[in-house]
Amino acid sequence: MSTALNPRLGSGLLRHASGRPDHVALTLGRRDYTYEETALTARRWAALLVEAAGGRPRRVGVFAHRSEASYLGVAAALFAGAAFVPLNRKFPAERTRSMLERADVDALVVDSASLEGLAGLLRGLARKPVVLLPDTLRGRAGDLGVDVRVLDAVDLATAAPLEPDRLPPVSSDDIAYLLFTSGSTGVPKGVPVTHGNARAFLEANQARYRLTADDRLTQTFDQTFDLSVFDLFMAWENGARLCAMDPLEILAPFKYLERNGITVWFSVPSVAAVLRKRGVLGPGTMPTLRWSLFCGEALPRASAEAWQAAAPGSIVENLYGPTELTIACTVHRWDPATSPAACVHDNVPIGRPYPGLNTLVVDERLVPVPDGANGELCVAGPQTTPGYWRAPELTAQRYFVHRGRTYYRTGDLVRLQDGEYVCLGRNDQQVKVGGHRIELGEIEAVLRRAGAVEAAAMLWPDQDTITAVVTGEAGPGALIEACNAALPAYMVPRSVRAAGELPVNGNGKVDRAALRRWLDETAPAST
Repeated sequence: MSTALNPRLGSGLLRHASGRPDHVALTLGRRDYTYEETALTARRWAALLVEAAGGRPRRVGVFAHRSEASYLGVAAALFAGAAFVPLNRKFPAERTRSMLERADVDALVVDSASLEGLAGLLRGLARKPVVLLPDTLRGRAGDLGVDVRVLDAVDLATAAPLEPDRLPPVSSDDIAYLLFTSGSTGVPKGVPVTHGNARAFLEANQARYRLTADDRLTQTFDQTFDLSVFDLFMAWENGARLCAMDPLEILAPFKYLERNGITVWFSVPSVAAVLRKRGVLGPGTMPTLRWSLFCGEALPRASAEAWQAAAPGSIVENLYGPTELTIACTVHRWDPATSPAACVHDNVPIGRPYPGLNTLVVDERLVPVPDGANGELCVAGPQTTPGYWRAPELTAQRYFVHRGRTYYRTGDLVRLQDGEYVCLGRNDQQVKVGGHRIELGEIEAVLRRAGAVEAAAMLWPDQDTITAVVTGEAGPGALIEACNAALPAYMVPRSVRAAGELPVNGNGKVDRAALRRWLDETAPAST
């Protein structure tokens, strides 16, 4: 199979394993993995995935974190012709089990550090996936149940690899990965991203950034965060090196960047904000960088200015885009001379759409507004994903056809200003905290299930803090405990306040502006 014309996400890994086998593809801690080793190992695992499924598997869960299993498991799934489904052991078990059930995976790649919760996840699943344990022997996996087939480290290390020209074929319309994001009903919603979607994104970014085999990219994101796909495949498609950073290195990155010769930084803006507040973004402290990229939430002007001074040899860019539009769909290049004046609410513009994408700014009736007017940003093109996973009603709410093109409604209010878009905030209950997209309705659903009669979650007193106001007899402590059990840590309210009733507006909806005023007026002096 020729990889040059192959739409498969990950085909670059095979190409560079052949062309530059000794070049490093992945750095985990102090351990380097060459392209040859990475591709060969992934092909061994892929062979067992195909054998276990009796042919091409459909979806493969990757229940691992910043490990050989997490990165090579993704490559193995793609080589087997499957979609990979990233899972996070730091998420509550019920949430992960819900994802497993809805994804209906054929196999699950698990690293040794994630074994503790595995038996509980598998228990109760109607159809048990085959379990691959790349770094564990079967006897150390515990009791996974008699109906679970396990392939351990010995099986995977001795398997005959799939030959590159024998990989199950994929088309541009096949799903490359299935990512679950926060859902307003309390159930995570699945976003299937096709090989064609990913390929369009990668090609647009390579035309912009011109990465080479000499580049070294950071991996600051967990793999359940879709921005991680940029780092992984922009590196592997272009023969570069991916360097997976641990959380401590991300918040004190300077020695790591110098030691590893990092040329491309990519993170959420809050990382830059933390470093700036700590006063460590000194001028010239990151001399190896040539690209500094931020995405996932608004980029404050002060953070962009401080980062540019700290990395004077790099170009700073602000990327924007929801998962449904494949990682990012607009970009603004920071210019110290002109960008500060273009900021709105002291946030950097989100910029211009990627080549090949069509944008509309619409009102509440989905009617396009004049240039310069405020409205909801909608985007169509090859990066627009096909809709939500097995959720036609939700798809119909968020996707619509205009003049023959299918647009996704981002839910973000924007304005066209001097040829670029500036973001004015959300038009619904979806927010971002620490780069994670959150449906406040999901938090409210958990609170109601835990005993609250009414619940309203919001960002208060600042944009990084979730506060909930509830009515009913359930105590705040019990409600927070319920959230800790059901939600990732970044979604758990910092505080829960009890109220006699929630204020409503003329339409009978919760008046969040009035609720914020009440919080301001009744806040303890220490808040």
